[in-house]
Amino acid sequence: MDSTSTSNHDIEPSKIKFHYDEEEQVEQDETVTESSNIEIDEDTSTCDPTTAAVDDDDSMVVGGDKTSSDYYFDSYSHFGIHEEMLKDVVRTKTYQNVIYKNSFLFKDKVVLDVGAGTGILSLFCAKVGAKHVYAIECSSMADMAQEIVKHNGFSDVITIIKGKVEEIDLPVPQVDIIISEWMGYFLLYENMLDTVLYARDKWLVKDGLVLPDKASLCLTAIEDADYKEDKIEFWNSVYGFDMSCIRKQAMMEPLVDTVDQNQIVTNCQLLKTMDISKMTSGDASFTAPFKLVAERDDYIHAFVAYFDVSFTRCHKLMGFSTGPKSRGTHWKQTVLYLEDVISVCQGEAVVGSMTVAPNRKNPRDVDIMLKYSLNGRHCIVSRTQYYRMR
Repeated sequence: MDSTSTSNHDIEPSKIKFHYDEEEQVEQDETVTESSNIEIDEDTSTCDPTTAAVDDDDSMVVGGDKTSSDYYFDSYSHFGIHEEMLKDVVRTKTYQNVIYKNSFLFKDKVVLDVGAGTGILSLFCAKVGAKHVYAIECSSMADMAQEIVKHNGFSDVITIIKGKVEEIDLPVPQVDIIISEWMGYFLLYENMLDTVLYARDKWLVKDGLVLPDKASLCLTAIEDADYKEDKIEFWNSVYGFDMSCIRKQAMMEPLVDTVDQNQIVTNCQLLKTMDISKMTSGDASFTAPFKLVAERDDYIHAFVAYFDVSFTRCHKLMGFSTGPKSRGTHWKQTVLYLEDVISVCQGEAVVGSMTVAPNRKNPRDVDIMLKYSLNGRHCIVSRTQYYRMR
């Protein structure tokens, strides 16, 4: 489906079987639906105007003069982050099974691995008979990947290229397949998707494969009084001193953490589906409406975002979800705390929209504008809040 195709409805659970290893089969109650561009008219009120300038004013942000790119590639030089990703069974086993169970897609094909890290995806591809794999890695982990390839006897099949995708030259004019594990927290943090799209437009043959080819961002709402008190309200009085200036910054920074599914108060709504094989870079900036309907009487303290990834060109649909009802991943979920404590009754709907875009100064960061409103029996609220993933 095109990245801009739309429909607006609640997510209805469907059974998708994801295989993590040869013996274990895990069945997920997750969904794949389409995004929506339907506009919702609502009354909004801005919060503290000092936070509204999140795009341009870093004066209130600690370390605001540093760019994310200053840290990005160096962070991937440390083995610890690769250990965490490799031990993420949902992530790594899904990629392995996509490749091993669909070897016909890779046999005698030229593959480009974007952001290769240790080279694990390249090794998977080589093992099932890829003609050649070009693995691009900008960090110093490229040197380790070269040794790993040599030790495993694939030096004649895998070529490690150290450098930025946008700056290197491939030894071949085109590739048949591009594979990459580009997803960041909140799906789009670190902005590696742009690099995949650049490689696609420059080297992928007509009708070539991009894996994965679909990614969807979803939203739900949770009760989280205790943790919000511990992480946010804590700053109002610290050993008797007012440190509420830090609270303002803490509210603007989404929290990456694991959410207990029992905290979920509403339905889960799909915000945006991206077709990586067709989309443009600009499609990763969007505004999407939402309507979250309470499934019980409760309080809402935060919205929670997560993403699903699909490999639709396989013999059978394969993929995984990072949602709170699914097996845990290193991406966890992204929690956006609200200024308001929303009292909601079963059947009432919190409506609004989320606007997502790369930060203009540091494109690897993500700016989020969240508008929400409720006209309920016990609570009437309308607000706009700003966040920045950094």
